[in-house]
Amino acid sequence: MLHAISPVDGRYEGRTKSLTPYFSEFGLIRYRVKIEIDYFKKLLLFLDKNGFLKVNPDDLEHIHMIYLQFSTEDAEHIQTIEKTTNHDVKAVEYFIKQKLEPTPLKPFLEFVHFGLTSQDINNTAIPLSHKECQDKILLPMLKKLVSIIHEHAESYKGMPMLARTHGQPASPTTLGKEFMVFKERLDDQIAELENIRIKCKFGGATGNFNAHKVTYPTLNWPEFADDLCEAWGLYRSKYTTQIAHYDDLASIAHVYQRINTILIDMCRDIWSYISMDYFKQKVVAGEIGSSAMPHKVNPIDFENAEGNLGMANAILGHLAEKLPISRLQRDLTDSTVLRNWGVPFGHILTALFSLEKGLSKIVVNTKKMDEDLDNNWAVVAEAIQNILRREGVDKPYESLKELTRGKSSITKEDIHEFIQHLNVGENVKHELLAITPFNYTGYY
Repeated sequence: MLHAISPVDGRYEGRTKSLTPYFSEFGLIRYRVKIEIDYFKKLLLFLDKNGFLKVNPDDLEHIHMIYLQFSTEDAEHIQTIEKTTNHDVKAVEYFIKQKLEPTPLKPFLEFVHFGLTSQDINNTAIPLSHKECQDKILLPMLKKLVSIIHEHAESYKGMPMLARTHGQPASPTTLGKEFMVFKERLDDQIAELENIRIKCKFGGATGNFNAHKVTYPTLNWPEFADDLCEAWGLYRSKYTTQIAHYDDLASIAHVYQRINTILIDMCRDIWSYISMDYFKQKVVAGEIGSSAMPHKVNPIDFENAEGNLGMANAILGHLAEKLPISRLQRDLTDSTVLRNWGVPFGHILTALFSLEKGLSKIVVNTKKMDEDLDNNWAVVAEAIQNILRREGVDKPYESLKELTRGKSSITKEDIHEFIQHLNVGENVKHELLAITPFNYTGYY
């Protein structure tokens, strides 16, 4: 931790360690092993079924244990092999062959990685690792945060608050509704995220199954690959170059960017409410807000979240822009970039923990909110002028503008005096006099 270059697995290692099985070097190697083993097993059974090989299914029964029991020592051994091969995926192939050497499957060793290129492995391992991480870690954390936001919205339901547009007092709202704004926005993006079909590439050196077709021309290799990828919960891209086109990963990156942007917006709003004294923060014993000013209780959780979400968006933006571009049938620029796929999700996870912590510490200061409402009676001018429009009064907007615009203070008495001098029926005056900054909040 102390020697880590990135804070994602340095300072924030305690928050991001759940991502290690998916996005670390160990995780990538393990997923490569899984893809190779699953392919090898299905390939042998496929060739056996079609009469090209004779395989005892019992011999295949336990080969999945190679990746289920995959250890740090196994990963280190693969890296040792790579020092000779100078090729990470070829090192995985040799490792698997070594594992199978003493088994009844030895006669079939050359069917490990048969007909494949490295990107058939990488462009399946990485989408699969993301899918499983998203299903098990990222989406549950996001949905938990949305649930917390919803709980706050329910707690603050009907609680009147002075709204501000352009930083200036505006028609009142409710604190609960303002939290519901973020819940609805996040719900929409999560639904979009869940609808993205995560794809993989599986089709040989240039995507045409050349090696498969030339060796076993009577077999339906595209159908075989479709079935294999569906078993992983992935969708195989039918027409590719040597590599995946990554349009699905770009879509995923863009949705997470929007989720992060919504959360940044929420961080800044809550930060502003804290600065306006609408929220107090629970004091945590032993914590220090400033090395110089002992009184400080800073909104550090929301600031931490905002910073990490911004970092994530910067990286996601590059991933989304770069990955879908590759020269001709491929260049290697995607490889080094793709190794950073997990980094933004480390920042996102760190931010989600900070937001959860920050939301648990805020307490509404209704006294301050009520004071601001009571000091801003001018905000009911909108209500008055619209009722006067309904009643057919001439130029009500202009009359209220003259009364309120630019005045340093408009009191309840000023508003009521204006109403009393209106040329309308008494029932309309009673209706207008009943309007206050506290009840002029609309439906929400």
